[in-house]
Amino acid sequence: MKIGIIGAMQMEIDNLKESLENSKTENVSGVEFVSGTVAGVEVVAAVCGIGKVFAAICTEAMILKYNVDMIVNIGVAGTLCKELGVMDVAVADKVVQHDMNTSALGDPVGLLSGINQIFLPCNESMMELLEKCLADKGMKYKVGTIATGDMFMHKAEQKAKLHERFEAIAAEMEGGSIGHVCYVNKVPFAILRTISDGEGGAMDYATFAEKAAELGIEVIVEFIKRSGELNL
Repeated sequence: MKIGIIGAMQMEIDNLKESLENSKTENVSGVEFVSGTVAGVEVVAAVCGIGKVFAAICTEAMILKYNVDMIVNIGVAGTLCKELGVMDVAVADKVVQHDMNTSALGDPVGLLSGINQIFLPCNESMMELLEKCLADKGMKYKVGTIATGDMFMHKAEQKAKLHERFEAIAAEMEGGSIGHVCYVNKVPFAILRTISDGEGGAMDYATFAEKAAELGIEVIVEFIKRSGELNL
């Protein structure tokens, strides 16, 4: 079994590198991939960069070059619901690209032309194992839709609109794109996002992003060690 881990920023992957044994680094399509093992499990990790295009490039390269059996996207996000505050965790059961909009042609907002779906489902077994790891660590989390778009959502009215339209619990800038690439390649995927910004928006992000990323790594290392429990 080989697990792919994708983060948007260096801080989201740095701590994972420390856990990798027999690691080696390669550059593919402008992305640095680090491969090695964690508790005997093969892992490939990469920092994709911020935004949907960088995320898609990284995901496709990881699938084609390293033939991973699954991909987990980790990182930080902004909350869209009252139940999730700063340093809590959002686990996606599905993803949506909120800035995909061909509604002028009569389509619903979020529809992905070509595959004709709005929501892309995450792998249930992966999602359930992430939940177990979070519960065992006593971390507060919520499962729901994570919304992706090429914009930092900081205004209250923007967040309220996303929550109302898609029932989304968190917003970020890569997960939906990673899910899209995994979906068309038939690779199971999961999304784990630690909340770095709440009502304070950009101010919260600057203060809490690094610590939130560290918490996400704690969970993903445990997930890798317990990956034998997965039923893919």
